[in-house]
Amino acid sequence: MFGIVGLSVLLTACGTQPITEHSTGFWDGVVLLNFSRAIIWLAHVFGGYGMGIIVFTIIVRIIILPLMVFQTRSMRKTQEIQPQLKALQKKYSSRDQETMAKLREEQQKLYSEAGVNPVAGCLPMVVQLPIIWALYQAIFRTDVLRSGHFLWLQLGARDPYLILPILAAIFTFLSSWLMMKGQPESNTMTTMMTVTTPVIIFITALSLPSALSLYWVITNAFQVGQTLVIQNPWKIRREREQKNREQRERERQVRKAVRRAKQSRRKK
Repeated sequence: MFGIVGLSVLLTACGTQPITEHSTGFWDGVVLLNFSRAIIWLAHVFGGYGMGIIVFTIIVRIIILPLMVFQTRSMRKTQEIQPQLKALQKKYSSRDQETMAKLREEQQKLYSEAGVNPVAGCLPMVVQLPIIWALYQAIFRTDVLRSGHFLWLQLGARDPYLILPILAAIFTFLSSWLMMKGQPESNTMTTMMTVTTPVIIFITALSLPSALSLYWVITNAFQVGQTLVIQNPWKIRREREQKNREQRERERQVRKAVRRAKQSRRKK
């Protein structure tokens, strides 16, 4: 998390000057300039700067999709062992050093048995952040993108009808809600984030240029589709229920076998 925050601060300080062919430095002259050129080229191919932003955003999301799949699977494994983790925390609730050391030992054992690396789910975010921030700055710092038009939008100005902020909030809510539906159990923190995050997204998008709001909408819409395909909550719940039924059936068979063994000993 410190790495993510530090990288955010570093990239934010990279500059605010417009990106042109005369831009220098690795970040401005290589990364942002080529992002900007790619969006402009796509705009010429697909008939408008708005379409260029949409297509480029989708391409970026497809490129980082393997990282998102890795992160999603890691998060799902972590979610599946949450009941066991809570049971361990309840069992070793004392705050003395010996008990806390035993808790960490048992948690590490549980992680190992489940094939979970608690840090692995955060690592893809470190890779994604420069890409996402580069796309953000390439749009914000390229004059032709900011001055272009798409549908009712002037890409460099705010959406006058608030349609993009509303869509960004809706897709953010849907993405968070779908992920919450797939969890074995919800908590107050998760529910609060599901409700408050779309509100924060909406308020923030109100002051963003339409080009950036458009990017935000497409990104969150892609995330919704990605969640439905990779982490479909209804499929996950069916698989979890099937697994629980099989577990209960195994336990029932064990109890039945124990009873038969006891009855057999009594007859002898």
